[in-house]
Amino acid sequence: MNIGLTGGIACGKSTVSAMLVNRGALLVDADTIARDVVEPGSPVLEQVAAHFGQAVLQADGSLHRKKLGEIIFGNTEARKQLESILHPPIRVRIREQMEAYEQQYPDKLVVADVPLLIESNLTFMFQEVMVVYVPRHVQLERLIHRDGLTESAANNRIDAQMSIEEKRKLADVVIDNSGTWEETNSEVERFWLEKGLS
Repeated sequence: MNIGLTGGIACGKSTVSAMLVNRGALLVDADTIARDVVEPGSPVLEQVAAHFGQAVLQADGSLHRKKLGEIIFGNTEARKQLESILHPPIRVRIREQMEAYEQQYPDKLVVADVPLLIESNLTFMFQEVMVVYVPRHVQLERLIHRDGLTESAANNRIDAQMSIEEKRKLADVVIDNSGTWEETNSEVERFWLEKGLS
């Protein structure tokens, strides 16, 4: 079985993915894959540099994330162009890794942690979509605390994403992470047992 795991910023996706991995699930991490596809010398990084200019490369040939961020921040057109270069190879790698795990370990749960799963219309890739949920005020509080942001900066980050309430409506499984670690862990345990996972 496979699930796509998503949520909003500071909702605790990595906490929940760790709980699933601790129970024996296999993790496919979209963020790690996104870093891998732009390794120095990769064709994807070459495409990014050809499109956005050599300024997005560091002296050692690696991606200058800050520079690229400055170019696409607040520029919807540039962001869409970047996504059209990055998303297809990332999607291919996610699917390859999931299929490899499913063939090697047919009885294991394969969890793909994909931050923009719903926004990128990737729900079709998964048997179920799990959303890690906290109400917005908790999200705001945690984000300010975690990243040391001002309230307005934290609100801007949250507003830049699809609302967590929207994501919650589109989920097959919702894990409420607004309480204690133990409460979240028992929700994950309930899901695990309902699915008959071992």
